[in-house]
Amino acid sequence: MTSALSLWDRWCEAHSVLKDSSPLFHCDDQGRVLTRSIGNASPRPILCRHPDMDARILHQTEVLTTDWQSKKHEYDGIIYVMFTEGQNNNVLPLYIGKAETLGKGDGNLSVNLHRLATDRSKFARWGDNYQYHIGDLSAAALHGHQSDKISPKYERWAETLFEDRPAENPRLRLQPRFWAKAWRSSDVGVWSEMNPTKLTFLEYLLIGVASAAFGTQLLNTEGRNR
Repeated sequence: MTSALSLWDRWCEAHSVLKDSSPLFHCDDQGRVLTRSIGNASPRPILCRHPDMDARILHQTEVLTTDWQSKKHEYDGIIYVMFTEGQNNNVLPLYIGKAETLGKGDGNLSVNLHRLATDRSKFARWGDNYQYHIGDLSAAALHGHQSDKISPKYERWAETLFEDRPAENPRLRLQPRFWAKAWRSSDVGVWSEMNPTKLTFLEYLLIGVASAAFGTQLLNTEGRNR
């Protein structure tokens, strides 16, 4: 029987997860994450994504919006992985997620994909607003956010990623990387016997396999092996 680790490594290699990844954060030469301010009435600091990470999201979501506009509907959305690189050049997952093409309504494009080139508030789930990864992680990692905006989920993210928190520019504890891919409905998932694999099922399978292989290192809370 194929082990969970072998399944994970094989899938990551097949989809060039390490090769096609980028740093998650934009840092100074001391390993501290750069920040910027958003909001006019009540400015607040936000962690800066790495420009290459932004570029990858923009490129992959452009594939989705083009597909949606053409009405071909070949793609379900994007699958993404936050991870660190292991000593053997393998992918050590920290978080696995998705952003689907379709939102609420009758075939509408998801608000998470709207105007990403100019609006980073949602940004395929990695947006600056609260209720999105960067916004909520910033609340847990940086000074200048109200206490009711800090959630246990992102406190755990911040504890994993940063040496000091809250801070003005938190220093990274490890080197998180980011990968994302526009996922076709016909793409090959974790098990060839179960292909093709839809995006929602793919996310579920990847979280299950990764949690079996890496245990509590995975920051996902839903879908993990208990």
